[in-house]
Formats: sequence, structure tokens, C-alpha cells
Amino acid sequence: MKKSFLILLCALLCLGTQAAKKTKKGKKADVVKVDTIDSRTFAYLLGYVNTQGLKPYLVQQKGVDTTYMAQFLDGFAVRELTPEDKAFKARIVGTEIRQDVESRILPNFSRQLSDSVKVLSDEDFIKGFGDALRGEPLSISHDSAMQAIDKQFKYWRGIMMEKKYGPNRKAGEEFLKANAKKDSVQTTASGLQYKVLVAGTGDKPTATDRVKVNYEGRLLDGTVFDSSYKRGEPAVFGVSQVIKGWTEALQLMPVGSKWELYIPQEIAYGDREQQKIPPYSMLIFTVELIEIVK
Repeated sequence: MKKSFLILLCALLCLGTQAAKKTKKGKKADVVKVDTIDSRTFAYLLGYVNTQGLKPYLVQQKGVDTTYMAQFLDGFAVRELTPEDKAFKARIVGTEIRQDVESRILPNFSRQLSDSVKVLSDEDFIKGFGDALRGEPLSISHDSAMQAIDKQFKYWRGIMMEKKYGPNRKAGEEFLKANAKKDSVQTTASGLQYKVLVAGTGDKPTATDRVKVNYEGRLLDGTVFDSSYKRGEPAVFGVSQVIKGWTEALQLMPVGSKWELYIPQEIAYGDREQQKIPPYSMLIFTVELIEIVK
């Protein structure tokens, strides 16, 4: 709505220069001066012109069907809702909420749970929604209900993620299994693998240190998703402010080292999508530890 139907300053200004009624095209309008009309006429005119934009407001903001303007005017005339009117208004809002539940809330939950199988029972969802509004008690505690819901969401999300991104996980596992057999590759208890390209001789960072590094990150297919080399300057960050695979590797690297890291998805981003990194992606990094920042 371009204009509010509330009183605008321009309405007051217009009264001194415009006609109270529209005139035919080409005919000069009569000038109405505020100081030549009585206060009641002035109030009437002011009220009249300030209904401009009211109907669009009723439709767009209040959801009123202006076919029923007579009923709207009945309400405008009585100023306050009668008990019967309040009951009817509650019924109308209830209908609107039901429509919102069926058109927006239920479909949204369904999309979150599965993109191929009907998981939610619409009928039971509506019944649970209504029982809560009626104050019907749950057969279990609220905390238990929330835990059950959370468990179900995780279960169905796991199925969706595995269906969509499971091949990433499988490809990473196969690569790491073969890579671990190479003499140049070391494997830690967490599954982190690394190959020493340049052996440094400096101190090793601790979990509380900040470090300066140059690095390049690649997906299994060779796609580079991040590189400080391309940005033209090393990165500085806390050892514990990165993914688990990095935190572990940095504490094993002496300053001056350059390693290639092979990080399983479990200690990378797991099922999270991170910009150019799909879920369940094993990551390969070339990391050069320049210094521990004091």
C-alpha cells in the first residue's frame, strides 16, 4: 500500500487549495478555504479524504474480503466487538491458522524429513496441534516429546543425506583405505593421514596458539575450494578454530613444515555443506606452517 489511510499532513494542505469534489475535465475547480467553512464540515471533509487507501489496506494487511463492506461498516458503526462478534472473530482466525498449517507448516516439515516418502500423517499432526490448543495433556513429558522429535528428525535427515551424498562418503573411504598403504603416508588414531613434503625444525603449536599458514584445499576430484596462495597472503587463525583434522595436524607439525593432509569427512565438515564443499567430503590440503604468532 503506497499511502496509509491515517491522517497525513498533505491532506490538510490540500484542503486549502483543492475542491471538495472532483470537477469535469477542463472545468476550473472551486477553491475551498478552511476559514470559510464551519468546523463540522471541515471534520467531515478531513475524515472523507483520509479513507484513501483503506480498501487496499483491508485486503492486503487484514485479509478482508471487501465484498462484505456492509458487514465491515456494521463493525465500524458499533466501535466495540460484542461477545458474538468476538466468538466469530476467533472462529475466523482459527480457520486462517488451519489453512496456514495445511498450506505451509506441514509441507515444510515434510520436505525436511523426506523428499521421496510420505513421513508425516497430516491427520495426526492436525489432531496433536488441536489437542495442544485445547489443553489436553501429553502422555509423556514435554522434554521427552522434544527428544523423540529430535531423534526422528536426525534419523530421517540421515536417510536423506545418505541417499544424496552417500557416494561422497564411500569414495572418500575407498581413497583413504588405498592411500594408507603408501609408505610415505602416516595415519593417526583419528583416521587423519598426512605426508611430509618438507620437514620443519621449529616448535610445534599447541591448541591455544595462533598460527600463520599458507594452504590449498582440494576435493577428491581435484577441485580447489580454497587457497591462501591464490589470495596472495597467508592466513592467521587459532589452532582450535578450525576443523578437527586441521587442529590435530597443526599440533604435529614443526614450524617450517609443509605437509599434505588427507582428512576423513568425520573430522572435516561431516554432513554439513560448507560453501563449495558437499556433505561427507574427504578433504585434501597442502599446508605450510610458517610461524606461531605471538
